[in-house]
Amino acid sequence: MPQDLSAVPWPVHTERLKIRPATADDVDATWAIRRLPEVAQWITTAPDDRASYAEQFVDPERLAKTLVIEREGEVIGDLMLAIEDAWGQTEVAEQTRGVQAELGWVLAPAHAGHGYATEAVRGLVRLCFEELGLRRVLAQCFADNHASWRLMERIGMRREMYTVRESLHRSGEWLDGMMWAVLADEWAARDA
Repeated sequence: MPQDLSAVPWPVHTERLKIRPATADDVDATWAIRRLPEVAQWITTAPDDRASYAEQFVDPERLAKTLVIEREGEVIGDLMLAIEDAWGQTEVAEQTRGVQAELGWVLAPAHAGHGYATEAVRGLVRLCFEELGLRRVLAQCFADNHASWRLMERIGMRREMYTVRESLHRSGEWLDGMMWAVLADEWAARDA
């Protein structure tokens, strides 16, 4: 199912940041962040060279779900917003189409510690519920990625799953994984 984010009035602004759909022009800025060892250790795909990264980045399916985080005109990170179907029994499966999203994020280490990732992800969750009308958002990480799961906890997501040595890391180790989620009504109650 192609992702359609045209209902969102881009760019989206938070208190200090601008979030917008990524374009092919964002290859170099995002590559500069994603190639850093402290970032690459946690991301799903870590190409060895800029050419491979650029090819993957501009793939239409990937580009459609990639947003960039800007602060004062500088790209300081990126976000993934992948709208997906929920699970449902066959008779009601049509009602599960495009009702939830999986989120992901990367922030340049030079900008860590200032609350930018928290602010950006909060803005993304708000966008999912208020602009896109989704019912649920989720995010996954390796259990050893403390910064990521602490961010999920900070913004009010709940841990729904903890898996033991379920995820194979590029290091060759099987690592524990975690999944966190929040429902639209929980998010609204939190803000009330």
